[in-house]
Amino acid sequence: MAEMRTEEEQVEAIKNWWKQNGSSLLIGIGAALAIVFGWQAWQSHQEQQRAEAANQFATLLNAFANQEDDTAGETVAFVANELREDYSDSAYAVYGNLILARQQLVENNDAEAAIGSLQWALDKVEDHQALALVVRNRLARAQFSAERYEAALETISGAGSAEQTGAFAAIFSELRGDILRAQGDRKGAREAYLAAREQSQQGGSGILQLKLSDLGIGEEA
Repeated sequence: MAEMRTEEEQVEAIKNWWKQNGSSLLIGIGAALAIVFGWQAWQSHQEQQRAEAANQFATLLNAFANQEDDTAGETVAFVANELREDYSDSAYAVYGNLILARQQLVENNDAEAAIGSLQWALDKVEDHQALALVVRNRLARAQFSAERYEAALETISGAGSAEQTGAFAAIFSELRGDILRAQGDRKGAREAYLAAREQSQQGGSGILQLKLSDLGIGEEA
């Protein structure tokens, strides 16, 4: 009988505990399940978004490569804009706008439009140093082409010091020289070209040496 009472007391204790804590336990389990399934759904959505962005980017690349098609340029512009609007956080959107900017600058001779595309891309990759340097270089060149010289110099300066820019240091210095020369600052251009030659691992390209020679500076300087 004592064992029976003990078992009954245990059952009663469990019932009482459940009454007091059952709801909280169910809520906790429900919340945990919601988090798990919510995370899985989010992951699935992200994967779908990446796949859709990749397909869009493939369409853009095919159009860009097929320049014989009269509508290729329109397709590139349309898809790049779609990537910006629908997949703005993806790398495909950034690369798509780099391609669009090249088309705008080279094919359409529209430097201002290219500047807009490249500025958008730069805002997206500021935290990714290597890619940001590529975009800055292209943006500064587009600004230079549009004769927005001060803006181009600011874009170059925003890349940081020669130590921070690494292999791009010589590229930026030579471009700075081109901009300063276009502004009529021959002394500043010489200093920038000399810096580019010093920073270049190959001692500067033949074109760079021609620029220096045109400013009266030989290889021995």
